[in-house]
Amino acid sequence: MINSLRFTVLFSLVGLVSIAAYGQGRGMGQGRGMGQGRGMGQGMGRGGGMGMGQGGGMGHGGPMQDERFTADRDDFHFLLENHAKITRTVKQRSDGVETLTVSDDPPIAAKIKEHVKWMEYRIEETNPIRMRDPLFAEIFRHTDKIKMVHEEVAGGVRVTETSEDPYVIKLIQAHAEAVSGFVARGFDEAMKNHPVPSRDDPQATPEIAPLIKDYGKVHSMPNAAQQPRDGSKLCIDMTTGGAPELPNPGLESVARFVNLYHSGGAKPASAQFAVVLHGDAKLIALNADSYSERYDTDGNPNFERLRALHEAGVEFYVCGQSLTSVGVKPEEVIVFADVAVSAVTSIVNLQADGFAYVSLGN
Repeated sequence: MINSLRFTVLFSLVGLVSIAAYGQGRGMGQGRGMGQGRGMGQGMGRGGGMGMGQGGGMGHGGPMQDERFTADRDDFHFLLENHAKITRTVKQRSDGVETLTVSDDPPIAAKIKEHVKWMEYRIEETNPIRMRDPLFAEIFRHTDKIKMVHEEVAGGVRVTETSEDPYVIKLIQAHAEAVSGFVARGFDEAMKNHPVPSRDDPQATPEIAPLIKDYGKVHSMPNAAQQPRDGSKLCIDMTTGGAPELPNPGLESVARFVNLYHSGGAKPASAQFAVVLHGDAKLIALNADSYSERYDTDGNPNFERLRALHEAGVEFYVCGQSLTSVGVKPEEVIVFADVAVSAVTSIVNLQADGFAYVSLGN
């Protein structure tokens, strides 16, 4: 029997991928989605049942009234527990893949077919289950570009998945590899997140260049949780020390914070940064002459990093109490750093203004 399915059944079809949906995470609670349709409970929401987020229950609303939930979960567990008795082959095509997943064990073969039947029901009659796994989340963004046909055969199912979009073809092939991992390694593989293949097409989103190019390297993570938010404000309490002839290592960290908000997420996020210098960091903002006289160096090795941070919009406040305690006058501080009454008053005032406190010390 050949059925044309909406591609979203990929999420759970044959490869046991749906087992991941019954692990930790966002799940089937009382939320938007599965309404009072044909026998399917009260709604998909944020919770801890079906999904891939964090949590351990069945959703915020308590156990879901879904007559298929327990049966489907048991089917998925059964298939993973018996993964060694399942055989899967994948044939690469220029436009996608053709896969065959079977078992010589009649009960396992029946569960594979049962799994397909009920996943088709869930996909056709309800909204797709949200996934935390980056690969599956990306697949769901492109279901309109995927064609899927499945055929029940002796012992299991043959599936053909294709697309005309080069990037989506890569997603299909990556998904097939992940599903083969589920069959090969069972639960161990099902608990992993799977990476999204890179885009090579002209429509790919370009990588965001860091705001500070020479310092504070970060890795772009556009699909990760807790993305940088517009309007964030950071009060960085910096007491980091180091060899006076070298740049203070704390400035590297500050540059990393700046670049995280500018190029670490899916898009640049506007943020404010205020650095309060005291403790072992109290003298890093001296002008070149004062720094050289105090430390017998050729200028201030911190200047280039301080300047780059200043040009990126970072504000610097130097503890006036710390400076005067070692005989430094306010006019010895570089022109773009402000001398504050104290580190304590700076931190308290900044937090009162909505800045989040971030400690940066040795």
